[in-house]
Amino acid sequence: MKIKIILAGAGVAFCAALGAAPLSVTTAVQTRPDPEAPVIAVLKAGSEQPAPTDKAGPAPAGWSAVEVNGPFEGYVRNRDLTKQLDVLPGAPVYLAPREDSGVLAVFEKGDKAAITGLHGGWTQVRLEKTVVGYIRTGPAEPAPAAAAAAAPTAPAMPAPAAPSSSPPAAAPASAPPAGAPSPPGEIVALSRLFEGTLASSQSILAPRRPYGWQLEDSSGKRIAYVDLTKLLLTDQIENYAGRAVVVLGSIRPVRESKDFVIVADGFRLK
Repeated sequence: MKIKIILAGAGVAFCAALGAAPLSVTTAVQTRPDPEAPVIAVLKAGSEQPAPTDKAGPAPAGWSAVEVNGPFEGYVRNRDLTKQLDVLPGAPVYLAPREDSGVLAVFEKGDKAAITGLHGGWTQVRLEKTVVGYIRTGPAEPAPAAAAAAAPTAPAMPAPAAPSSSPPAAAPASAPPAGAPSPPGEIVALSRLFEGTLASSQSILAPRRPYGWQLEDSSGKRIAYVDLTKLLLTDQIENYAGRAVVVLGSIRPVRESKDFVIVADGFRLK
């Protein structure tokens, strides 16, 4: 009995120290107490220790359960959205737009999520929620460090490098910038990032355009049309009109014109 009391006291003292002392090394917070589990976040050395918790039950030896505050970037399946574009309670929020990426959290009533991008059958969301993760407290092992280095902690699309006022740039020599003439039949299939403002290309005072949407620069000039047929939830596109976005896709010439079109694989708010 005394031994149990001593051990319990030691556990309380450890948790208090865990919550007070800054991290001495860069630490991976993982979805499960498993070195191979996906990484929720990477906490830099010197940052504040996350608060320990027992909400998920006792953690196994060598691990501590902690609470990590959002916001987080996550992904939900399109079928887990209501017609009002709200995430359904009980829907899993994934770390990447694929089901084997690991579950960041389960959406609960009262949680807040804002749509930030579309990725085919997936919708990218910014989740306002405190999640439970696990950090190692036992002897260091190489597996968690490797997982922390390899696992993404941001949206699947990398951050854009070019300002929104510039036309698509930094492509290979074979890819002409939007608006430039292209040899007949040439197709540029390399996917990359394009920045600008999403706008409707249709007008009652102008002929019908080949595509309903376009990407514009800061002066309102068309950079390229945007082909959104690969994105399943096209009814959400209206929510992005007039907003700065980053489009991931390949650029191709429009037949019988000097215009170009970006075939979008996904996009998000800038």
